[in-house]
Amino acid sequence: MILNKVYSVVTIVALALSISACNSNATKSTSAPALEMYEVFEDGRVYVFYDRALYKEFMTVKETPYRLTKIGAGPNGMTVVFGLTKQDKKLKNKIPAIELYEGKTTSNGQFYAEMRRHGRIYVFDKWSDMKPVRETGHPNYFYSEIGSGPKGETVIYVLNKKTKKKRPLSLIKKFKNKV
Repeated sequence: MILNKVYSVVTIVALALSISACNSNATKSTSAPALEMYEVFEDGRVYVFYDRALYKEFMTVKETPYRLTKIGAGPNGMTVVFGLTKQDKKLKNKIPAIELYEGKTTSNGQFYAEMRRHGRIYVFDKWSDMKPVRETGHPNYFYSEIGSGPKGETVIYVLNKKTKKKRPLSLIKKFKNKV
């Protein structure tokens, strides 16, 4: 009888642990990963990256070892050059920047982006705010800091109707932590 009680307790503990493990795995898999995107408008092309290290390397040497070039796919028929990592070069997996840029996916999770254009750095925390700036070259709502970029560039934090009345402190902090 004591042995049956021990088995019952062990079974209950094992069941509780397995339920707990299932719940923690379910929580992890449902949260969308943070997506980062970096765009550089230069020499009549748009260079697009999702890997920050590759983006930083490009900003130094103005070249990327692996790329996918799409002629005429950008705003006003500009050529779009997607910077690829070594793992991306075979194009077997979906590449986040390409999927998002081409409208094949959306940014459901956290989003952070920088766009270098007109000698300025535009900073975004919503994909829906980035798309129109790419097309028109200028945001409707923004908060700017003149000379606060790493090389003295003006940094423009892009806002929207809901956020236009507040200084974007969290976005400023994210940018400063990235630099």
